[in-house]
Amino acid sequence: MSPATATRELDSIMKELLGLDLEVPEPAPASAPPPLVQKKERQSMKEKTGRSEEGAAVDSSSLSGQYTCVAKPKKTDAIDDLLGGLSSDMEKMGVRTTAKGHCASCGKCIVGKMITALGQFWHPEHFVCFECKEELGTKGFFERDGKPYCEKDYQELYSPKCAYCKGPILHNILTAMDRTWHPEHFFCSHCGELFGPEGFMEREGKPYCSKDFYQLFAPKCAGCNLPVKENYLTAANGVWHNDCFVCADCLQPFSDGSFHELDGRPLCSLHFHKRQGTLCGGCGAPIMGRCITALGHKFHPEHFVCAFCLRQLSQGVFQEQDGKPYCKVCHGRLFLTK
Repeated sequence: MSPATATRELDSIMKELLGLDLEVPEPAPASAPPPLVQKKERQSMKEKTGRSEEGAAVDSSSLSGQYTCVAKPKKTDAIDDLLGGLSSDMEKMGVRTTAKGHCASCGKCIVGKMITALGQFWHPEHFVCFECKEELGTKGFFERDGKPYCEKDYQELYSPKCAYCKGPILHNILTAMDRTWHPEHFFCSHCGELFGPEGFMEREGKPYCSKDFYQLFAPKCAGCNLPVKENYLTAANGVWHNDCFVCADCLQPFSDGSFHELDGRPLCSLHFHKRQGTLCGGCGAPIMGRCITALGHKFHPEHFVCAFCLRQLSQGVFQEQDGKPYCKVCHGRLFLTK
């Protein structure tokens, strides 16, 4: 038999074997391995192995006695073993056969269908996801460190995770606060609204819109009770907007930069002394030093005078008439002489 003829014959046998439905019997307790049983077309295979195209006879009995198989869980393994045995016998007969390669998983010679991936050869049933062991021959796969993965397991293991839902991010990714997010999951932690052009503010690892951030965490103005965002001043045990820091009674700003505090409220000098009852009963100005108390009021000493002659009642001796002070002389002339 010429090498070319034998090669064609081997290819014909391989095609026949791939179309057979084989049953692999359980191994017998005897020392002899169980023969391979074929359900159908057994006779035709013997006839094929017993003739050649050029009439050169091949001893089929000598070949058939060498094809034995150990029971395995898959029919494909039995076929691979049988084809491997045929290839070996053809080599012994002087017919060189070229193997397609060795499976990167099981290490056996591949005769028949194969998959080329990751720079190696595989039996189709042995090219599986490294994580879930699902066959990858009919679908796409992802590679990581030289290992194949199905899409689901690859995304679950290696895709960046959303800081909100913890799920893998497959498409658009948003990076903020040193974490990754689905764009639709990066929103205000208080109101749930997506952030606009004004951006966001962070508090204790959570993002907030500016409105909620100031409402929740910014100090409140002691005057208007609204959040203080920018320029402010601290006075009277509180924080104030510049425009809100005015006299609590007249609502006028403190032009001289000084103020008085009463019950936590800022007051100008006039209204502070008015509330304290320290305005002069004569001139109406605040009394800052010595004073005279009379007729239910306080007076600057120089402003406590006779209501008629306007002389100072320096000795503190006066006569009262209709709530007004008079010196003794004027009181006698005005009210006692008839």
